[in-house]
Amino acid sequence: MTARVDLFAHPLGAKVLKHINSAGKAVSDSGLPAATQELVKIRASQINGCGFCTDMHTKDAAAAGETSLRLNLVAVWREATVFTEAERAALELTEQGTRIADAAGGVTDEVWANAAKHYDEDQLVALMSLIAIINAYNRINVINQQPAGDYRPGQFG
Repeated sequence: MTARVDLFAHPLGAKVLKHINSAGKAVSDSGLPAATQELVKIRASQINGCGFCTDMHTKDAAAAGETSLRLNLVAVWREATVFTEAERAALELTEQGTRIADAAGGVTDEVWANAAKHYDEDQLVALMSLIAIINAYNRINVINQQPAGDYRPGQFG
C-alpha cells in the first residue's frame, strides 16, 4: 500500500499538517497526563480504522514506558482492570466524541460529568481538543491510505 499523496512533500499538505501539529503541541504541553493523551489517540485511531496513527501512538506510548498489557487492552478497556477511573472517563469521552454520527445526542451529559470528576477545566479543554485533533489526523490518513508499520518512535517529534 502506498499513500495517495505525499502530504509531507506537498506544499498545501505540509502547511495543513503544520497547523494541526501546532494545535497538537498546545495539547501535549497542557496539564493532561501524557499517558492519557496516548490512550486517547490510540482509542480514537482504532475506532476510525487508522493504521498509521494506531502504529504511531502505540509505539510512542511503548517508548514512553507504557506497558504492552495496557496497550493490548485499549480496544477492550471496559473489561480491563488496568486503567484508572480517570483514564476510563477519558476513553469513554473519546469514544462518544469520535462516534458523534453514531450517537444522536453526541456526548452525553453523564459522560461529560464523569470526565469532569477527574479533570479540571483546562484538562477538559485539552481532552476535547485532543479528541478533535486525532480525529482530524485519522480522517486525513484514512482518506490518503497512509500505510502503517514503518513508524519509528519520535519520528515526527
